[in-house]
Amino acid sequence: MTGSNKTERTARDYIDKLILTSDPLRPKWNRENFIFRKEPKWNYMDSCIIRALLMYSRKRPELTGYAVRFVNSYVTPDGRIPTAVKEDFNLDNICGGRNLLALSDITGDKRYIAAAESLIRQLDEQPRLSCGSFWHKSIYPDQMWLDGAYMALPFLAAYGIYTGDSAYTRDALAQLKNIRSIMRDDKTGLYYHGYCETRDKCWCDSETGLSPNFWLRANGWLCAGLADIYEITGDSSCAEMLAELLTSLQACQTGDGMLLQLPALPELGGNYPETSGTLLFAYAAMKAHRLGAASAEIAASARLALNTVTSRFISYVGDVPVLRNICLMAGLGGIDDRDGSAEYYLSERRVENDAKGIAPYLMAAAEASLSE
Repeated sequence: MTGSNKTERTARDYIDKLILTSDPLRPKWNRENFIFRKEPKWNYMDSCIIRALLMYSRKRPELTGYAVRFVNSYVTPDGRIPTAVKEDFNLDNICGGRNLLALSDITGDKRYIAAAESLIRQLDEQPRLSCGSFWHKSIYPDQMWLDGAYMALPFLAAYGIYTGDSAYTRDALAQLKNIRSIMRDDKTGLYYHGYCETRDKCWCDSETGLSPNFWLRANGWLCAGLADIYEITGDSSCAEMLAELLTSLQACQTGDGMLLQLPALPELGGNYPETSGTLLFAYAAMKAHRLGAASAEIAASARLALNTVTSRFISYVGDVPVLRNICLMAGLGGIDDRDGSAEYYLSERRVENDAKGIAPYLMAAAEASLSE
């Protein structure tokens, strides 16, 4: 079986054996809920899975039915999202906005555009840095994290296109420029995980305000966000930013195409090939090539990465695929005073079959099928 056929079969098994068999209020892919015994609520991990499922619905329209059932478990008929609290100003909660726009188009149900508008109202009031970029969350004041480039900015751009209000789209593109000017390292071309404007957190440099390391998945979120925003807007500066980041990450790949948890530190003991960030790179690189923003060589590196994840990091338990080497979570500061050191990132828990790995796998597999 060729690599692409094996990937397609594995993606199909994930959809049929794990996603479609999941109770929307207890999804099997949400490892954080199981590990920390969290109550079900609107969150970015589930939203990423539903987005990946909607990508596959182009070939399998029946998958839309599950997406509707899942989202309707969290969105009321009048378009409220009771478990998404606006005053948290949590950019992660914005991630599902594009699913709402898609389902509005597919079904015509007005609840979805009403829910999308509630997310826009959050962004309208979201606290910002002096440069104009969003705070990541209210509990992380004065901070910009790379994750937000995927969680919020593609929806912001898409909402502007959807409604014809170009101010939202311009805002998203302006925030991308802020990320590049503030968070990019000129030497490696990679991006620091976080930036604190007040420069007073335990993890940030007192002069630059930047965190000390390049975390793979944060760079992967940025890649995926850039690829999606370029597809939405066709903006040339977005394409250039995407191409240069993909090239920088390609330079960090190991011989089999994988990327490490700390991609710029290949000699560091304990550093390991991390699958979720590798898959976000693969997704973004294949999409960038399809859209004309990256070279065939970059796309080939992406396909190698995807095939390696499939062959080396996925095994089966019964008829269900199991993806390994997923960093469960990583952040900066907070109640645990996470310091952003290399030792910190390598200490975070690794898990199997978490949405943060499964969703990028399905996204990359869907993009691979479009690129063949």
